[in-house]
Amino acid sequence: MTVILLIAAPEGLRGHLTRWMVEVSAGVFVGTPSRRIRDRLWDLLATRIGDGQAVLVEPATNEQGWTVRTAGKDRWKPVDFDGLILSARSRR
Repeated sequence: MTVILLIAAPEGLRGHLTRWMVEVSAGVFVGTPSRRIRDRLWDLLATRIGDGQAVLVEPATNEQGWTVRTAGKDRWKPVDFDGLILSARSRR
């Protein structure tokens, strides 16, 4: 299962995601796209997110069973802490 979260996304991105995933709440998309589709969606989101934020949670072969990608401004960044993925926010 893949989860994508969009915050302050430009027009059109949410509509594009609904072609492949279900929007369960405003800006929260859930689905099971193939790896190829997921990577293409992420490339599109990362280039078009602008001043917004995007977070993608996807399956992975690690202890948690998932990994996270982030794009956009003022974002939380995933940090590997002894094999555990935690989120850190940059200090200003």
